[in-house]
Amino acid sequence: MLQEKYLNKSIPVPLYFQLEQLLREEIENGTYPVGSMIPTEKELIEMFDVSRTTVRQAISALVQDGLLYRSKSKGTFVAKPKVHQRFIHSILSYNEDVENDGRIPSTVVLDLKVMPLPLELTPEAGELGDTVIYLYRKRLVDGEPFVRVETYLPYEPCKFVLEHDFSKESLYNVLSEKKETHISRVLRTCEVFTATVEDAALLDIERGQPIHFFESKGYNSAGRLLEYSLARYRGDRSKFSVEISRE
Repeated sequence: MLQEKYLNKSIPVPLYFQLEQLLREEIENGTYPVGSMIPTEKELIEMFDVSRTTVRQAISALVQDGLLYRSKSKGTFVAKPKVHQRFIHSILSYNEDVENDGRIPSTVVLDLKVMPLPLELTPEAGELGDTVIYLYRKRLVDGEPFVRVETYLPYEPCKFVLEHDFSKESLYNVLSEKKETHISRVLRTCEVFTATVEDAALLDIERGQPIHFFESKGYNSAGRLLEYSLARYRGDRSKFSVEISRE
């Protein structure tokens, strides 16, 4: 228990770092389970005889790492573990990526239709052509809203996808049914935005919370653009890894 721990003030290790490690250990060993409130700043100050600055530094570090979150006027609570995503360095379907993290993926199809390519997308996705297939999905992890994705596909080569149910099927797997629509190369860019009204409504978060925004362009082996996707991930529930090697 945390009450039985102590900080060693005789060693050259910052007190805030020692306190951060103690709290981290208690969270990871289950003393403070997901959703539970940790001791208040006042309680930690009295428990370890340290300054408010020390306590706040320790808690802030754990908030930044995603282990804790603050609720205004309520306290500081243990956060749910973030979903580890690897799709930025490999071509995986959403379901494969989530299942590799030991979670259960699911999808709600919000829209699937044929439409003109929006004019504002012409600079980035004009290669798709004037008529596109629009697929709009809300994707969940363990039943919790996680990301909303808008995808545009060229109509003529991809019109067969309209016959599929994307609440149950993977788009990449469906596209791979034909050689000319198989995605063999993807270019992705990432930015951080704040949640919009639509994000808040669909992802069950508050407006203004952080969003990981991804723009993806998928190409076939001949270099033709076959997928243009805009994905908005909950910043409080997602983290992304990149593997880099040097020969």
